[in-house]
Amino acid sequence: MLSAIQKAESIAIKNTEANAVKPIVEFFKLEKCLAPRGGKFELFSVEDDGSVHLYLSGLRAELEKHHGVYVFSDSRGHAIYVGKARQQSLWKEMNLAFNRNRGEVQKIKKVRHPARNQAFKTSEEKRRQIQPSAMALHEIAVYFSAYQVADGMVNELEAMLVRSFANDLLNIRMEHFCERLGGK
Repeated sequence: MLSAIQKAESIAIKNTEANAVKPIVEFFKLEKCLAPRGGKFELFSVEDDGSVHLYLSGLRAELEKHHGVYVFSDSRGHAIYVGKARQQSLWKEMNLAFNRNRGEVQKIKKVRHPARNQAFKTSEEKRRQIQPSAMALHEIAVYFSAYQVADGMVNELEAMLVRSFANDLLNIRMEHFCERLGGK
């Protein structure tokens, strides 16, 4: 009887380890598009020239089905945002983060050029300085990766990733380990 219990426990441990973290997609190139209801952006569209794109449709279905963690990366492949989807699907949470106003957090250095229709002025007539500029995530993210994570590990894995990719563009608030133990 003890041998059967030990064997069952061993199998359960192996299954847990095998299913704790599973990549859904890694370094997927974003194809930003307007959301069907307008005003916001989606990571990609499942329609391709009026027909449903099978791969994108399948990817979206997987993201809608699972919880986990995700990483947005810039054009160099450097992580610029790490997030978690604990209560909502990865698809929904990733699109929310993609459109969220990052305010003072997501900044890059750039020169501001006029957007309105006006005459061009040379650098001798008008100096334009390189300044920190707030950027929306959808303006600088180029790739994303998403991982299905066992529900009890989502917070801890996100906290570890935020600490692993520390840089100026990444999440400003530090995630905490063992949030569920602290009652949060």
